[in-house]
This record gives sequence, structure tokens and C-alpha cells, in this order.
Amino acid sequence: MQNGVIYEGPSLYDGEPIVVIGTWSKRNSKTGGVLQTYVLLRDVDPREASKTGQDFTICGSCPHRGTPTDDPARKIAKDRTCYVNLGQGVLSVWRSYQRGVYPDAQHDIAALGRGRVVRVGTYGDPAAVPSYVWDQLLSESIAHMAYTHASGWRPDIAMQSADSLAEAQAAWDKGQRTFRVLQNASERTKQEVLCPASKEAGKRTTCASCKLCGGLTTKTAKSIAIVQH
Repeated sequence: MQNGVIYEGPSLYDGEPIVVIGTWSKRNSKTGGVLQTYVLLRDVDPREASKTGQDFTICGSCPHRGTPTDDPARKIAKDRTCYVNLGQGVLSVWRSYQRGVYPDAQHDIAALGRGRVVRVGTYGDPAAVPSYVWDQLLSESIAHMAYTHASGWRPDIAMQSADSLAEAQAAWDKGQRTFRVLQNASERTKQEVLCPASKEAGKRTTCASCKLCGGLTTKTAKSIAIVQH
């Protein structure tokens, strides 16, 4: 199975209906061949969800969501700083779901992750989804990468996303690993390594080969940092 719906149900943030879709792809040159997972509002175009602030349902209080707006000239939230382009892969996946393209894989979630590297939350925060979904998806995977802005969510599998050194230090003090965005490579601390798949690190590998962003399941003391592009 290449693609499938692994969850349809209420968001843990606010109870609104969401869907989680897994799609296997090798097209992303940075990540390599991984199972991408999209956390989406079930019934709302992702651009509209961003513009109106309904993306809280899938993103929680992530600071990169931007500010809701009723400006008719805008398609997404004002001042949105999330790196995910809603008009490309995210929109394509949501539209495909609306057309009924993806089979229901909720009866055997593990099958989609079996023997693969899994990216938990390609779009959307995995904390919006019941933990059993991720536990089953990762149960037979080779490895995974996961990121969350939800403070303290599943440090066993997820990197805590940090937007400042203070946020990173707070997570480190709790024994968590972080993924921090830098303005300049010189900001990196001794507790961090530059993402090996990044331009600044020479694009030495892909995420699928690196496997460093697996939270506490990854056997390394270092956290990961990447320069903002």
C-alpha cells in the first residue's frame, strides 16, 4: 500500500473533525524516500483554514500560523511564517482526499509504515492526533522523524520545535531533544549539530538516511539545528 487514510476523527486540540493521510514518495530531494503524513481539517480547504484561523484544529498554538484575516486579496493568514507551502502538496493531498482517492487504512495502520522511514506530521502537528495512531504507524517502521510545537508532547518520538535558544534550553533541561531554526549557523550551540541534509552542512545525506530526528528513540545526545531559508 502506497497511500491511505490512517485516522478520521476529532482533533485533540478542539474536537473538530480531522483526517490524517499517509503518502509514500521519493520526490522530496531533502527527505528522500519516506512516508509523508498530512494532518488536515477534514472538510476545510487548508488555505481557508489558515486564513480564518481554523488551522488551530491541526496546528494548535504554533507561532508560525500567522494572523487570521478577512482581506479578500489574501488566500492564507497574514504574516504566516510556516515553511510548508499550502498551495502545493498539502492542497493536492486534501483535494485527492475529497475525491476519495485514498483507501481507508485505519484497520491496519502499521501496514503503511512497514519497512519504511516515516515522517510524522509533514503538515500539521502530530499532537492533534491520538497517540495510538502514531504508535501503530511506527510499530514496524525502519525509523522516523517527528516534530512538534506542543510543549512536552511525546519526547520519546518527537523533536521539540524551538524558535529561540531559551525555548531550546527549557526543553534540554527536561531531557528532551530539539529541532531549532537559526538565523545564522554561528548561533549553533555545543549541544546541537547542523542538520546533515541542509545546505550549510553540505547536504551530506537525506532525512531518510540520516534518521537523527527521532526524538529520544535516536541514540544521540545532540539536538538538531537548521538555518532558516
